Amino acid sequence: MAKCQICGKKPSFGHNVSFSKRRTNRMWRPNIQKTTITNNDGSSVQVKACTQCIRTMSKVR
Repeated sequence: MAKCQICGKKPSFGHNVSFSKRRTNRMWRPNIQKTTITNNDGSSVQVKACTQCIRTMSKVR
């Protein structure tokens, strides 16, 4: 399923809880995007990464 190739983030599971406290299963999926990353040697690689990792990598250090 959807998994970030950088941080390893994958879907997490829990319950929807209604007003009557009835619990049904649900899943939270990470926001995985296909993006191109440029390595230090100049080559580019296409990876599936979560948006949090994409934002962190785009920061100027």
